[in-house]
Amino acid sequence: MPVTLQFRQLSVPPGQRLLIDDVDWSEFEQILAELGNKRAARIAYSQKTLEIRMPLPKHEREKSLIGDVVKILLEELEIDCECFGSSTFKRREMGYGIEPDECFYIKNHKLMVGKDRIDLSVDPPPDLAIEVDVTSKTQLDAYVRLRVPELWICDRGELKIYTLQSGQYQLVSSSPTFPRLQILELVAEVLAQSITIGRSPALRAFRKKIRNLI
Repeated sequence: MPVTLQFRQLSVPPGQRLLIDDVDWSEFEQILAELGNKRAARIAYSQKTLEIRMPLPKHEREKSLIGDVVKILLEELEIDCECFGSSTFKRREMGYGIEPDECFYIKNHKLMVGKDRIDLSVDPPPDLAIEVDVTSKTQLDAYVRLRVPELWICDRGELKIYTLQSGQYQLVSSSPTFPRLQILELVAEVLAQSITIGRSPALRAFRKKIRNLI
């Protein structure tokens, strides 16, 4: 006789992930509803496979730092944005569900002002998404389906910038959002300094540097 468990009964240790095969779309949505929004676990859904992973402190530290770097850049350059953090992006027609580590509406920020829910049948994808890979790899196919124009992936402390070109992601050396700045070098410096002098001093030094550059 099969045993039925509720997903809130499952415990995924930090740094580990749980893969569940043959999950159809309705089951995926039911699982999302059962897990709720107030959870530490992250969800990814691709080709009927559901991944539930629990991030490590290293992951949370780096994604927070890079997200703060983007916020400082937007503030100092006086670029308006709407930040949607790790919101769930899903649509049956895509066959994918994904939760970026951080995401920003920049060109399309006016369309998202005051929105509490994202409906991809009418809402655009975020203009910039950030992923930090520590225990698993970012599913590029999901972002292609979502049509996010700019994707930052930090893997082992190294940032890579991808832009969507002709339906595929291409590795580029500069950010279209911040074309005048050496983003790769700036992020690497902040990440390194955060380890030696701490998060807050590193971000204060970064803000000062940006003000001098602009």
